Amino acid sequence: MAKRKKDDEYRTFQDEWTEEFAFVERAGSAVCLICNDKITSMKRSNVKRHFDTRHATFASKYPAGDSRKKACQELLSRVQASQQQLRVWTRQGDYNSASFAGSLAIVRNGKPFTDGEYAKTFMLDVANELFDDLPNKDKIIKRIQDMPLAARTVHDRTIVMANKVEETQVKDINAAPFFSLALDESTDVSHLSQFSVIARYAVGDTLREESLAVLPLKGSTRGEDLFKSFMEFAQEKNLPMDKLLSVCTDGAPCMVGNKKGFVALLREHENRPILSFHCILHQEALCAQMCDKQFGEVMSLVIRVINFIVARALNDRQFKTLLDEVGNNYPGLLLHSNVRWLSRGKVLSRFAACLKEIRTFLEMKGIEHPELAETEWLLKFYYLVDMTEHLNQLNVKMQGIGNTVLSLQQAVFAFENKLELFIMDLETGRLLHFEKLSQFKDACTASEPIQNFDLHQLARCTSSLLQSFKARFGEFREHTRLFKFITLPNECSLNTANLSYIPDVSVRDFEAEVADLKASDMWVNKFKSLNEDLEIITRQKAELVSKHMWTEMKKLQPEDQLILKTWNALPVTYHTLQRVSIAVLTMFGSTYACEQSISHLKNIKSNLRSRLTDESLNACMKLNLTKYQPDYKDISKSMQHQKSH
Repeated sequence: MAKRKKDDEYRTFQDEWTEEFAFVERAGSAVCLICNDKITSMKRSNVKRHFDTRHATFASKYPAGDSRKKACQELLSRVQASQQQLRVWTRQGDYNSASFAGSLAIVRNGKPFTDGEYAKTFMLDVANELFDDLPNKDKIIKRIQDMPLAARTVHDRTIVMANKVEETQVKDINAAPFFSLALDESTDVSHLSQFSVIARYAVGDTLREESLAVLPLKGSTRGEDLFKSFMEFAQEKNLPMDKLLSVCTDGAPCMVGNKKGFVALLREHENRPILSFHCILHQEALCAQMCDKQFGEVMSLVIRVINFIVARALNDRQFKTLLDEVGNNYPGLLLHSNVRWLSRGKVLSRFAACLKEIRTFLEMKGIEHPELAETEWLLKFYYLVDMTEHLNQLNVKMQGIGNTVLSLQQAVFAFENKLELFIMDLETGRLLHFEKLSQFKDACTASEPIQNFDLHQLARCTSSLLQSFKARFGEFREHTRLFKFITLPNECSLNTANLSYIPDVSVRDFEAEVADLKASDMWVNKFKSLNEDLEIITRQKAELVSKHMWTEMKKLQPEDQLILKTWNALPVTYHTLQRVSIAVLTMFGSTYACEQSISHLKNIKSNLRSRLTDESLNACMKLNLTKYQPDYKDISKSMQHQKSH
């Protein structure tokens, strides 16, 4: 017993070790005041060995006795002062939180990590003037100076916040009943293929569209490569693939190929049906190309004339001077881009507005294009101006995040009805829906009353465009009743085929719950109220669009969230109906979110930042696109408080 007691005393920290070996006790360990190393086994022999072997210079400089005792006391005082300063910094302000907030602002504005130092300099210069009359100005300046915002710090903060956002995304997807994907692939400035993966899922009364990842593809971009890259990511992040409901793509062969496409490989891997949608915006753009096929010679001449004027610097300057002299409100012509959905319509509209000046300028340059004065050519041209304007209006209506498959489908079906109206309008010669064409016809009739116009040819072209629309959007037509169910559950009748794509939905329970719902006036009236609210939002949107008040439009309640909130208000007895409605609401109808993410990607990874690493790019993309707010105050609590060096 005596021996045990002696050993226990021997293994506890002894106060004399501080003056003898420059050690203190901290959190159950012996810590060296010179090098800050820890010794967990508190035995005198261990402490002495460390001091003799590591700090022989210190031992010779300060021999045992008063000199060493004094030197050790100075070391101890220094450490205590440092700890006290750390406590003062913690009380004064959280430098880590401020650093996270600054880093997030830099990344969300698409700025490089090195702009942290610029932001700090900017704040110091502004604070120096702005707080000049405050008594604590020096303290404010000091806090800004102490805030760490070096390039490496901003980078590290960005990675930490992106990881936290990703954890939240995966957690919410695992808790959601279903999720759907929108996929697209593009090439960045360094010729590296980037695979954008966007997920849509329900969290409470909110539907979220979140960028899960931007996956780099170093080699080929076949369907197998895309599938392998995605599955590796899904397995690493533990995505619940059994909850995957649908996939929306741009319709490229690598995505929708029958055997080796991404969707086919995904269905084979999951061994169950998965809905696949060809982006409705891409399909609309393909239909719009019918105009180019019908009027190729018109568009070809327009592009040649524009390139002659705009692509040559001298011509461009002279033409802009001419526009200014004659009082034309437009600054110049627009170049055409095949890959931009709205480019054709905007180019033609600007060309029509400047046509008189274009003729004058070409005459000054001695360039002859007699077609620009021919009635037949101009008839086709003005028809094309009006028709592309209608197509652009449809495209803009379907753009944006949060659109349901129902609203996208209804927009296309409504446009098909308009095309039938346009055909009748041309055949009768009223031209109520062709403003530019009507003005041209009236001007020609005023100068030559007996002139004939072949409007039936234009009607046939419109009919071909209508047939092009009818031949597409097959997957949207096939599931029309399923889409309408989310707003009119008491009027829609779904069959087994409609429900086969939705996991864990019993047809028996679904039919029984629908019967109960139809018999309940209370719940039927609730969906009537929902449709009335949707009508109000639609009217407000139309009014704001007509006034070009896009910022105000973003403040309106999203339609999908209003529908989801209504379904969530139903009691648990309608659980199966809720699952079906949430499944429809999570479906993507377009890859607009992917297109948006790729635009952000090209803005972030530009020519000036072409060496940005995959990890940094993915983190910047995630923080740019996410609606989640990183809780950097919570993150900073687990980190050591530091100020800028």
